[in-house]
Amino acid sequence: MNLVIDPKYNPVPSLTQSPEIAVAATAAATGAVAVWVTSEGELPQTVELSREELKLAGFTGAKGQTYVLPGEPVTVLVGIGKGVKNAAEARNAVAAFVRAANKEAEISFELETLHRGDTCARGAARAAVEGALLARYAYEELKTERKLVPLTKITVVATADTELAQEGIAQGVALSRAARLSRDLANTPPRHLTATKLAEVVAEVGPQFGLEVEVFDLAKIQELRLEGMLGVNAGSVEEPRVIKLSYKPENARAHVGLVGKGIMYDSGGISLKPSDPSHCIMKMDMMGAVSLFGAMTALADLKVDVAVTGFMMCTDNMPSGSATKLGDVLTYRNGKTAEVKNTDAEGRLVLADGLVLATELEPRPDALVDIATLTGAALMAFGTETTAVMGNNQDVVDQLIAAGAKADDVAWQMPLDLRLKETMKSNVADFANIGAREGGAITAALFLNEFVDGTPWGHLDIAGTMEATSDKLWRSAGATGVGARTLAHFLAAFNQPSGDIIGTELD
Repeated sequence: MNLVIDPKYNPVPSLTQSPEIAVAATAAATGAVAVWVTSEGELPQTVELSREELKLAGFTGAKGQTYVLPGEPVTVLVGIGKGVKNAAEARNAVAAFVRAANKEAEISFELETLHRGDTCARGAARAAVEGALLARYAYEELKTERKLVPLTKITVVATADTELAQEGIAQGVALSRAARLSRDLANTPPRHLTATKLAEVVAEVGPQFGLEVEVFDLAKIQELRLEGMLGVNAGSVEEPRVIKLSYKPENARAHVGLVGKGIMYDSGGISLKPSDPSHCIMKMDMMGAVSLFGAMTALADLKVDVAVTGFMMCTDNMPSGSATKLGDVLTYRNGKTAEVKNTDAEGRLVLADGLVLATELEPRPDALVDIATLTGAALMAFGTETTAVMGNNQDVVDQLIAAGAKADDVAWQMPLDLRLKETMKSNVADFANIGAREGGAITAALFLNEFVDGTPWGHLDIAGTMEATSDKLWRSAGATGVGARTLAHFLAAFNQPSGDIIGTELD
């Protein structure tokens, strides 16, 4: 029996929170004002305490340190070390300020200090707005007592380069919205957000940001012979959905296909996961899909001139008498067959369907990118701060890494080592959905490489970076929304890939 959910529940509360953001010559007289303090040299004239007095209070001006002085407005001293050198440090400084001023709905900060390094006023303003809006985030929709004080007004103090600052602010709003939207959806419990409900949300929200939305229901998925989706969904009482998003700017200079893993809840299927705390965050196993969605909501505001088609592959993965069994074989619409040796390696099964659909698009995409909370192996290799990236084309991989650096979603390349295909052999199918225990992140990518049909392709494994266990600067506890801003930056700066394609066969 389906559970009845409170109809007043809002799965995307961030869309209702849009503070006024203005550029002004002076700080507001209310709320909280940031004062940037270096660890060396003279203190700002507005600081009435000496360095010795501040040191006695534990404040040295080191990066990320804050010291709150009560008053009207509240003054927050924010340490910036030897100075802000890049956009990431500007983002971090504003985030530290916003967290220290967590009871204030109005904030002001001076911009010039944040772009004295290698960042222009536009980039500094963009990063600063992201730091503010992403730091002032908490998922509280299901709490009876909410502690978050939403920001209602942000004053960016600037007397020069104001036009560039305005441009940066607009970009920062779009990018932070992308990440907050994906956080909202990934934080939502699985009983509140099924595949069918997510499709309804995307169909309602997507057109607001210039996206065409087409939803493939169970009948359409069967008609398209998407056996990966059908196989993973076989044990569930909830229907699957494929959500196709299209962004079509005039005179598009290129076409990029995106595919996102949208496992709404991953029990592991017949290969049942252990009942431990990691099981609780399996509601986030759909972050690839919602980060893709978040990124695409920013494209129009960022004036991206590349056409983009995205596929969100959404279903849960449940055990039951009808579930796919170990040893079952799936036949994909491109004719390839895969033996299921582990039903908890389900993400690659649904992504493969999406990649095949993307290769059939007209015009054919110039590049494909998939994003997925795919493997524990990526988490074990890189921890929780770095996303694994692989691909069959070095140019695409390099562009993804550069986009991640711009978003401060750090990505690091793993090799697409074709030799590991030997461990994925099957006696009854073309290959199996898992290989040897060693190199699990690579064999997962090798599986996906079988379905890109020679298209330049990159793969983001965000299994390690999908969650923050506590608040830290602009990353709030819970779903991080990782990948949303990375994909947006990637698409905004996309260049036609060059170089060789790594094939699917051993040399």
